[in-house]
Amino acid sequence: MFKYSYFYRARLFPALITSIPMLVFFNKIIAVKYYNALKNLFDILPILTHLGLSAAVIFFCIQVNRLLAKEIFQRLYFKEEAYMPTTNYLLWKNGYYDDAIKMKVRDKIQNTFGITLLTSIEEQQNEKRARSLIATSVSQIRILLKDNKMLFQHNIEYGFWRNLIGGCLLAVIFSVIIFFYGRHNEINGLKILGTIMFIIYLLPVLLSKPIILSYGRYYGKILYEQFLSH
Repeated sequence: MFKYSYFYRARLFPALITSIPMLVFFNKIIAVKYYNALKNLFDILPILTHLGLSAAVIFFCIQVNRLLAKEIFQRLYFKEEAYMPTTNYLLWKNGYYDDAIKMKVRDKIQNTFGITLLTSIEEQQNEKRARSLIATSVSQIRILLKDNKMLFQHNIEYGFWRNLIGGCLLAVIFSVIIFFYGRHNEINGLKILGTIMFIIYLLPVLLSKPIILSYGRYYGKILYEQFLSH
């Protein structure tokens, strides 16, 4: 049930929201060009074409939104999993958690998974290995807490915003295309629509850093809180 809920709320919904410019482009520009030719073959063919294009666009957005979000925005702000908040929080040099809390988490990781995280001195000597061990531990914690409703909710929220921002980047590009197509062909409706969509979808992209960092930090905080109380 969790798996399907995540798909609908964190992947499908962002795709539906950000696919609008692509749907407008394909259904109001591309499909219109071939409307008469298709209708000459079968009256229902233009309708089927619209439906088929719409379904293909939404499916495309589901895949591409996540790819863009992870490879561009998440990598830009977190580099990789070894630099995610869940990893940073357990580093001795990080001041988010008190050392006593870090020791509780580290002791439970050792007792639960048999993974011994590096000491403060060892971390200074080899931070890369320290991060790698923490990242491995986090992956085990996620498996342990896979049925935790609170963590799952925060995972959905992070996934929703991350994928939405990835989709907004694509939506901005198609909004620009629609605007210039309307301008070139003197179609005011498309010019106005392109401008409005450009502004709407550009905002999440411009605010991507605080959004992704905030939700990433919320997720990391809940992860360790729920792990300690498990």
